[in-house]
Amino acid sequence: MNVPSSAIHKVALIGHQGVGKTTLAEALLASAGAIPRKGSVAAGTAVCDFEPEELKRHMSVSLAVAPFELGGHRIHLIDTPGFADFIGEVEVALAVCDFAVVVVSAVEGVEVQTEVAWRRAERLGLPRFIFVNKLDHERADFERTLEQLRSTFGSGVAPLELPIGREADFRGVADLLADEAILYSAGVRSTAPIPDEMAELEHRVRDNLVEGIVVADDALMERYLDGDTPGVAELEATLAVGIATSQVFPVLCGSAERDIAIDRLASFICEVGGHHSAHARAGDQDVEIALAADGEPLARVFKTVVDPFIGHISLLEVLSGTLRPDAVLVNSRTRTEERLHVLQAMCGKSATPLTEATAGDIVAVPKLTDLRIGDTLAPKHSPVVLEPIPLSPPMLSVAIRSKGTGDEDKLMNGLHRLQEEDPSLQVRRVDETHQTVVSGMGETHLAVTAERLARKFNVEIVTEEVTTPYRETITAPAEAEGRHKKQTGGHGQFGVAHLRIEPLERGAGLEFVDQIVGGAIPRQFIPAVEKGVRRAMGQGGAFGFPVVDVRVICDDGKFHPVDSSEASFEAAGALAFTEALRLAEPLPLEPISRLEVTVPAHNLGDVLGDINARRARVLSTETNDHGEPVITALVPTSELARYAVDLRALSGGLGRFTAEHDHYDLLPGHLVEKLSRNKVLVS
Repeated sequence: MNVPSSAIHKVALIGHQGVGKTTLAEALLASAGAIPRKGSVAAGTAVCDFEPEELKRHMSVSLAVAPFELGGHRIHLIDTPGFADFIGEVEVALAVCDFAVVVVSAVEGVEVQTEVAWRRAERLGLPRFIFVNKLDHERADFERTLEQLRSTFGSGVAPLELPIGREADFRGVADLLADEAILYSAGVRSTAPIPDEMAELEHRVRDNLVEGIVVADDALMERYLDGDTPGVAELEATLAVGIATSQVFPVLCGSAERDIAIDRLASFICEVGGHHSAHARAGDQDVEIALAADGEPLARVFKTVVDPFIGHISLLEVLSGTLRPDAVLVNSRTRTEERLHVLQAMCGKSATPLTEATAGDIVAVPKLTDLRIGDTLAPKHSPVVLEPIPLSPPMLSVAIRSKGTGDEDKLMNGLHRLQEEDPSLQVRRVDETHQTVVSGMGETHLAVTAERLARKFNVEIVTEEVTTPYRETITAPAEAEGRHKKQTGGHGQFGVAHLRIEPLERGAGLEFVDQIVGGAIPRQFIPAVEKGVRRAMGQGGAFGFPVVDVRVICDDGKFHPVDSSEASFEAAGALAFTEALRLAEPLPLEPISRLEVTVPAHNLGDVLGDINARRARVLSTETNDHGEPVITALVPTSELARYAVDLRALSGGLGRFTAEHDHYDLLPGHLVEKLSRNKVLVS
């Protein structure tokens, strides 16, 4: 069906794990006739949970797209994970959706990841409304949940419906705007007057709702104060403005398992409408992209799926124009042309060919191997670049190696392919410690990565602790002579170099000074002496760590007119430096990270105490624009190995942090002794 761009909407389902987002997606798809019957998360038949890692855990680990059409509208549902380790998938979904449906369980109430996802949407300025699910479950309590929503998210939370019946007796909702009851029995919907036992509550809540809505329109407010009660159409129009400006957050309720009020939710999603504004850079100018089917074609990659057999499948959001098969666009990052041979509509893992995709749509395009998440596809004559998708940095790292011999190439290929489809995954090779380090959002995220490596690329891995990249330096001046003499027949090898070494300030590296006079060492051999010094510094000294922050002065030496060579003086330089290093009172240096932690105010004391216990130096504690305390501290990197896990426990999952290398500093004396006993060698 041809649908105008104004009637196409992208909607993200967000909330804590277990609130029923995937079940709700199934119910919405079935209600709209997009699938013949609802699948089940427990049975592994849900449309939006299809990866083996999801079926094993009975929870979503990746976002999934499922479209449906209803009443002349096309809705692209984006089902997102609710587990903390997969917040990156939520961030990607929020970056491309027009508004978010926050799913809350009436049993558990407002949980941690619900609040985390809400704050992410709030920072993006996204409209939100709330669906209270599981009202048919034991211990479900709508009033308690509504109070939690208001205390957590503010006075803008406004119920549009009240449940009729409790727990197993839940059978429908009271529509506060229409002032009528909608009842469901055996899948059949009917309307009736508000039940007598809840009439007083319904009228009181409705009056509060109307007052909350008319505040958004001065003229309507004046009429209301004069005693003129607005009609349903006027209230709905004013409510739409409040939702679009993120001032009002409507609350609907129902049961995804029993299909109660799901049809009303689907209709409300269509009626809310709205589109997120997109901005792009065209040279030095910031350009706002108009959502128009007849505009220049423009799309952005927001998800990549890499399958060893099928290849790459790129999910694009079409921001302008109309895409058709064999369209040619330019990747603004690589400046290369990309031909979109095939367009597909994805519903979970199922793909249906499309003849076109218009502005507002989500479309899948296979076989585009050079595309990355965030890439912009634009016309050749207009290579604009869309804003990057904001993502939280990874918080937990492990070192990995392949279990089988000779699998290193397969391992690195598999990791890089997984990076292409998972924006929260980072891979780096640390030459200093000879480790491959994988960083993710948490232990479950890294476990899923390991399972995908085995399943998709047949690589089993072993995990290890990340080795701290210590270094060492000197604390006193010293000098030594290095003599390299060897005779094996024919030309021999001869070179003598005398070096003085002195400590430098942190971060200075190596300063090599040539003070040779009188040709004690010929000029052409001086670089060889420096090369030998650098080699010896890399091999390390007493502690086995690379040596840094040293001034090396070459002030004397000897040579032989026949037997001297670059190799001879390189060896002499290394010998002299190694001996001088032994006499220069070397000490190990540890890396120091700059840590920024954002936590709820009520957790500030506990988090500060924990940071101080990690030998930190707290630089500041400030408040960000959202009223959250932000702690900035310098912390030894070795103390942060498990910080992601510990902070999650300390802050109830609401804390977040970033850490980046700042500088190296001397290791405290009591830890030097421990290091000496352990003799940790990383060179």
